[in-house]
Amino acid sequence: MEIKPQAVVIPKETDQLEQGKYGPVYPRTPACYGFTIIADVKPGRAGAIRDYGNTLAKALEGDPQLLAPLKLHYLRWVLFDDDTRFMYQGIFDTDFDKYTEDAIALFSKAGVSTAFENLEGFPEDWKTNPEAFIRFVREHHCPSFIEYGEYPYFTADEIKKALRIKNSLSEMLDQLQ
Repeated sequence: MEIKPQAVVIPKETDQLEQGKYGPVYPRTPACYGFTIIADVKPGRAGAIRDYGNTLAKALEGDPQLLAPLKLHYLRWVLFDDDTRFMYQGIFDTDFDKYTEDAIALFSKAGVSTAFENLEGFPEDWKTNPEAFIRFVREHHCPSFIEYGEYPYFTADEIKKALRIKNSLSEMLDQLQ
């Protein structure tokens, strides 16, 4: 089976897209699903966002499966415009509605906060008011208009499985030498 890179253009108008619980369901692309949020940072809170990034990195060292329920491929956080604006970009295997519901459940269950608490307009009651959390994300979402995948439509689980097989084969071949 030959894997060919692919790109998909996402329409600017979302009227024709299927509507989910919280708005349009953007199509699965060769890069799977994802969203980009850009929001203003509360004055003086950029350091807290950076600290939260360090806390998250340390938590993942202790429990590499911490974010597994989110089915993430990649997560990217960027502070820009002299640390006054924040970009959150995630690529994952589930649709928007499921991802955001899973994120709220994961953080609420773990009793942890989110870096989003440092953003202007983020609802203080986000743990008990998922609709407010989702409304914030939707209002700050900057949809992409084209998405590309070098290994299109493969899930994170499929990629990890392929890598486990590759490693097993490498180990087996090493033992034969």
